[in-house]
Amino acid sequence: MMEEPPVNRAIHPIERESYEILRARVDTSGLPRLTRAVTERVIHSSADPCYLTDLVTDEDALAAGARALAAGAPIVVDSAMTAAGITSRPVSCLIGDPRTADLARREHITRSAAGIRLACAQAGPGAVYVIGTAPTALAELLTRGLGIGASPALVIGLPVGFVGAVESKSALRACGLPSLSNRSEKGGAAVAAAAVNALLYADLQEIA
Repeated sequence: MMEEPPVNRAIHPIERESYEILRARVDTSGLPRLTRAVTERVIHSSADPCYLTDLVTDEDALAAGARALAAGAPIVVDSAMTAAGITSRPVSCLIGDPRTADLARREHITRSAAGIRLACAQAGPGAVYVIGTAPTALAELLTRGLGIGASPALVIGLPVGFVGAVESKSALRACGLPSLSNRSEKGGAAVAAAAVNALLYADLQEIA
C-alpha cells in the first residue's frame, strides 16, 4: 500500500468558532489525543455532547486505524450516505453493485449486509470498516465477513436504529476487534464519517 500523507484543510471560521463553543461546553482536555479528536469531531457533527460518555473508544485501536489509513488501507463503508461524508479518500461501497442485489435476494439478507459480505472478500485484510447506517451490515461483518478473509485494522461501528443497533455494537465490542462504537441506539452516517475523518485530517489530531 502506498503511504497517504495526512490530510490538511483550510479551516472555515464557522468551524473554528463551533469548536470553541464545543470546548466551552464539554471538557475534552483530559482525553488521549486521537480519542479527543474523534470525540470532538463526532460531537461537532451531531451537536450532541452526550457522545462524550456514549462513545466507547480505545486509544490503541484508534492509533492502529490511523496508521493503517496513513499506509493507504482501503476504507469500506456500508452505505452511500456514509461514503458521502468521507471526501478526502476513495472508499469502497458496494451497496449499488448488481452483485449485491443478487446476493441479497438469494440469501434473504439486506443489501447492506450483502454489500459488506462482498466487500470483505474484495478488500482483504487490513481494511478500515466504517458502518454508520445499517446494523445488519455490522452484524454481517462479525458473523460472516471475518470467516471470508476480513481482518480489519479498525471497525468504526456506529449504526443507528431501534432494531439491532445496540446489539450489533455490543457484539463488536465483545469480539475483540480494534473498534470504535457507542452504547446507545443513536449513531448514523454523518457520525461514522466524522469519526474516520478525525483520523484522516491532520489538523484534528493536533489539538492544542
